[in-house]
Amino acid sequence: MSFVVRQIALKSSGEEIVRSSNYGMREMTVGRDSACAIHLPDLAVNPVHARIALGADGMLTVIATTEQPFEVNGRSTQQVEVDPAVGAELAFGGHRIAVSQDEDGATPVLTVRRVEAVSESAEDRDIGAAYSLKGLLPGKRLSAWGFTLLVLFAFLALPIYSYMSAKPLAMQADARRADGFHADETWTSGPLSVSHKALNDDCQACHTQAFVAVTDNACLTCHTKDAHDHISDKARLAQSRGAPTGMATMQRAVAGAFNRPAGRCVDCHTEHEGAGAMPATQQQFCADCHNGMKGRLPDTKIADAADFGTAHPQFRPTVIAGMDGGKPLLKRVAWDAGLQENNGLKFTHGQHLSTTNGIAQMVRRMPGQFAGKDALRCADCHVADPSGTRFQPVKMEESCQSCHSLSFDQIGGTTRTLRHGEPAMVVADLRAFYRGTAPSRPANLSGMARRVPGDAALRSTAADYARAVRFYPGGADSAINQVFSKGGMCNDCHVVTRGGTAQTAGFAIQPVAQNDRYFRKGWFDHKAHVQSDCADCHTGAATSNKATDLLVPGIDGKGGCRTCHVGGEGAKLASVSVKDPVDSSCAMCHSYHMDAGAPWVPKNDRKKPEGQNVAVADRPRFPVKLH
Repeated sequence: MSFVVRQIALKSSGEEIVRSSNYGMREMTVGRDSACAIHLPDLAVNPVHARIALGADGMLTVIATTEQPFEVNGRSTQQVEVDPAVGAELAFGGHRIAVSQDEDGATPVLTVRRVEAVSESAEDRDIGAAYSLKGLLPGKRLSAWGFTLLVLFAFLALPIYSYMSAKPLAMQADARRADGFHADETWTSGPLSVSHKALNDDCQACHTQAFVAVTDNACLTCHTKDAHDHISDKARLAQSRGAPTGMATMQRAVAGAFNRPAGRCVDCHTEHEGAGAMPATQQQFCADCHNGMKGRLPDTKIADAADFGTAHPQFRPTVIAGMDGGKPLLKRVAWDAGLQENNGLKFTHGQHLSTTNGIAQMVRRMPGQFAGKDALRCADCHVADPSGTRFQPVKMEESCQSCHSLSFDQIGGTTRTLRHGEPAMVVADLRAFYRGTAPSRPANLSGMARRVPGDAALRSTAADYARAVRFYPGGADSAINQVFSKGGMCNDCHVVTRGGTAQTAGFAIQPVAQNDRYFRKGWFDHKAHVQSDCADCHTGAATSNKATDLLVPGIDGKGGCRTCHVGGEGAKLASVSVKDPVDSSCAMCHSYHMDAGAPWVPKNDRKKPEGQNVAVADRPRFPVKLH
């Protein structure tokens, strides 16, 4: 069952245009609504005026959907049954629908024609006049001028008056405007960020001159210590950005003419963009300078960078290059897979992380914190700081002494230990021990079990007993020499050389230096990587057999940052395989104002406790103290 609908329209010349459509349905709607199968654009027609249904016997039933009727062959009705073989004419407003039958004698044909102008049935009736405000309001021209003057008064004259009235207060120390609404607040484009929320009622603190953009001097009034190097040489900064081209040339010229020169603080640190944290600088803004900077500033020490995923230089970690007295000398070096750092220890990660050597066997037998473990884990020695950003320095007493015991004597139930980190006291304690009493050789060494390091009972074989300085025929000097020599307690872990003082019996121990932060020009947060295994990034730890191996990952390769992190817009090198890409813009790792606080974090992860340093609690793009 189907219908044929023929829409007839007239050209300006009077010719007819016939558009025929087939509808494979048993029922169709007629009305002003464009969703109707027969659409009649006439205000005299309801949105859905009637339904036409085709019966099994070929008869058409036309039913009005509302109380408004339609006409059939000139008679008004709300329901009618029509035989297509006989034909009929339906009238809806200014439209007529002729009902007939197709040549096949089975398909009804509905021919739609507009027989009178729509104006006669709708517009001439002036239905819109009922809703018109004509006569109740002034004319359009008068209204336009009136509203223009109102806007100028409310949003220009009053704000200027309010601003000029408050300007003398800005010159007085500790003077503040009265609470309440001030007309110049209508010029505010949005609330201030958390960093500057204390200035919400003090516009003149930044906008020091009327109709002049915020100047750097206004920023430096408060930011006297945390301002960065970019303000030191404006000419050099402009050179690094390069000369504008095309439309940008005109834009910069217009901005300069209206007291908005390039290179100001507010070019990066935008305000009035929301009451939360100040938004991070867009990556493109950074790339405008740092992409190709070497060509514009040949003497710069900064490598070109445009996008972390595709155009970023290799990392330059800060490593310990030597010692100056007891202080480490730090030096930035280019990362490579064989990078070394001498921290004064003989510790090797491969030896301690092994699952098959003697250390692993010892861990399986030890109670307490190692119960149930088959080998050491990274977390047994490396403990995160309270912020989770970095790790606390490894302390011998907390992480090493459970295995590397310094016990050397037991009196009753008390165990005596050598003093860690104080070579002179180690020598003094051993001399006092041998001077006070002459330790006797045990009567039966063969029956004693092998000593477990850290065991307070000091059970040992003859060799281990001697190593614990319980029996030395040569006396104190022999015991001291053994402790600091190969195979001795100190020499096992530390670099020991000759050349010490008399207080240390001529031995010198290289100071231990632990590097707490390798990437000092960029942020890194271990807390954000807590779901990852340490070995995912520090891939060489389990096989490292050199104490000097630097296991910090680089930008590429196995364990490199690009195995997860892609560019700010998701771009990556074709040669890099990334399973779960993390979009990483410049602001994720870099900041102008570097300090020891926590790094920038995504907006959804930020917390906003009041009265804290923004760099720690709600880091935007740089740390700013809340006042």
